[in-house]
Amino acid sequence: MATIEALKRRIDSTRELKSVVSTMKSLAAVNIRQYEGAAESLAAYARTVEMGLQAVLMNRPGARVLVRKAPLERVGAVVFGSDQGMCGPLNEGIVRHARETLSALDVPADARRLLVVGERANGLFEPEEYGGKASFSVPGSLSGVGPAVHDLLLRIEDWSGDRRGLHVYLFYNQQSGGASYEPRTVHLLPVDADWLERLRQRPWDSRSLPMYTMDPDAIFSSLIREYFFASLFRAMVDSLAAENASRLAAMQGAERNISDQLDALRTQYHQKRQMTITEELLDIVSGFEALSSGGEASETEANMG
Repeated sequence: MATIEALKRRIDSTRELKSVVSTMKSLAAVNIRQYEGAAESLAAYARTVEMGLQAVLMNRPGARVLVRKAPLERVGAVVFGSDQGMCGPLNEGIVRHARETLSALDVPADARRLLVVGERANGLFEPEEYGGKASFSVPGSLSGVGPAVHDLLLRIEDWSGDRRGLHVYLFYNQQSGGASYEPRTVHLLPVDADWLERLRQRPWDSRSLPMYTMDPDAIFSSLIREYFFASLFRAMVDSLAAENASRLAAMQGAERNISDQLDALRTQYHQKRQMTITEELLDIVSGFEALSSGGEASETEANMG
């Protein structure tokens, strides 16, 4: 059985571990709110981009939508995971979801391209599954999301200049309430022509009709690029929020386990301390009785003498 000193050291180290876990839990909760706020702000930005596209399309009623439904010949996948651990099965789940979706598309491995955000997720893919693979680090803060999205856009553009036959999918986890999340898929390229047609036919939400003087094709291309940026930005902040939600759940479970372990150690410590005190008291009583018996024997011998 462990000594009192050993139990006391274990109690102290468990307390320190609980403090670290509580700090990580608080940090995860703060990060969740931060990324949720970014997603809410992005929704307003995406709405502005949609209105811009609507303005261009509604002012050209005789024009066809400038997006073709490309044949499925090549696939590009962007998978969002994590760099850090302690976030449960988040990486395993999104990698499995991406694999299942891509397998259903029935595109040969050499026609697949893969971008993985997060080294933990990147390590779960096999090189022979894809014709090309690259990995990116997860931004350490909200300020790093914008530059990371620009890097992803440049890499997607490098996949193919004309993009003929190229379909690009985004795979990421989205928080579904509290500390739970679920995988999501976004078909980024080619742009959904039906969605653009719905934008064209949607009533304009203002009495002032939109006007522009630039070339419509140039405006349309710029707005589509902003749409890509918003989609990638949303995927990344949602993934970061889900990562912190998963970490929060893991830390809550760890905190409960540590509390139970700390209670058990304290119980052992008090039992051991009580046993030690009892043994010391028994030794004292035994010693006193031995001394008393020895004194009485000496007195008896003296009287007999």
